Amino acid sequence: MSNSKIGLALSGGAARGYAHIGVLRVLKENGIPIDFVAGTSAGSIAGLGYASGMSVDSIIEMGKDLSWFKMSKLSFNAKGLLSNKPLEDMIRKRVPFTRFEELMLPFAAVATNLETAEEKVFKGEGDVGFAIRASCAIPGVFAPVEDETGKKYVDGGVVAPIPAKAVRDLGAEKIIAVDVISPNSAFWGSPNTLLGVFFQSAMMLLRTASSHQHYQADVVIIPEVAHLRPDEIGKMDQFIELGEQAALKKLDEIKRLVDEKI
Repeated sequence: MSNSKIGLALSGGAARGYAHIGVLRVLKENGIPIDFVAGTSAGSIAGLGYASGMSVDSIIEMGKDLSWFKMSKLSFNAKGLLSNKPLEDMIRKRVPFTRFEELMLPFAAVATNLETAEEKVFKGEGDVGFAIRASCAIPGVFAPVEDETGKKYVDGGVVAPIPAKAVRDLGAEKIIAVDVISPNSAFWGSPNTLLGVFFQSAMMLLRTASSHQHYQADVVIIPEVAHLRPDEIGKMDQFIELGEQAALKKLDEIKRLVDEKI
């Protein structure tokens, strides 16, 4: 086996991010070495769990704690109806480490600087709960997250749906990307809730952007989740199973990647 450093890049995708857990299970069970992890939005939650050394079962238990109700509260902010501060609080409670420098693997969470429209990569040191909250601050749903200097951040999927560059900048030489955004959603039909309308519209925009970032990865895993909406948090088990199936289909390719000499 070569000494290649393998990075894992986990896309955003709201509830579709549960599919990442299925991928993580296959990687763990097959002894695929991961040296660096980066996540955007929902991918940042799964990625943090993996980088902190949590078992897949523990990450699943954390996932069960996620719901739109538990992750949000009224913000009383003109920039967003809801605040995702409860998500930050949940991360502090469920993840064994609360700072980047304590994690078992180098990890990056990607957000978007609202004022400059630039990618903001949280890594190296600092509070992981705040970083996850910023990475998951879906525009139009959650108010922007503000740091101590007054900088405001929104969901990382706005500029980096798949954080391949972020994980390469951590030191990865080979990249496995998981994309839960690009599967076609054309047959969803007409959504009947405000959240459904927002997600369907947003996913249409993000789908093209995420597929254009595939070239940055060496292996791309695309779970077949097109028939499931990204607001369907209650279908976690289905998402996980589809993530497993997609990873198994790519397992031989992943093993060849790991064995390649650089």
